[in-house]
Amino acid sequence: MTSPPRILDEIGAKLSELAASSPAKDIEKNVKAVLGSAFSRLDLVTREEFDVQREMLAHARHKLIELEERVAALEAELLRARTGESED
Repeated sequence: MTSPPRILDEIGAKLSELAASSPAKDIEKNVKAVLGSAFSRLDLVTREEFDVQREMLAHARHKLIELEERVAALEAELLRARTGESED
């Protein structure tokens, strides 16, 4: 008599074998192929490319804020200098 764990292993192996050759597996392969083909024709970016662009945009936003603050400070300084000259 075969021991219970071995029987379970054999049953599991047979089920895996059946699942691998089932029509559902073929359908899954075909759907993946169709989707892969459709996605390859679209102008999509990878997650890595997206993350790089997001980081670059965040850096550009930060730099823009710094430059806006600097321009505002220079404009205020210029205005003070002009009003100081006109009072003299």
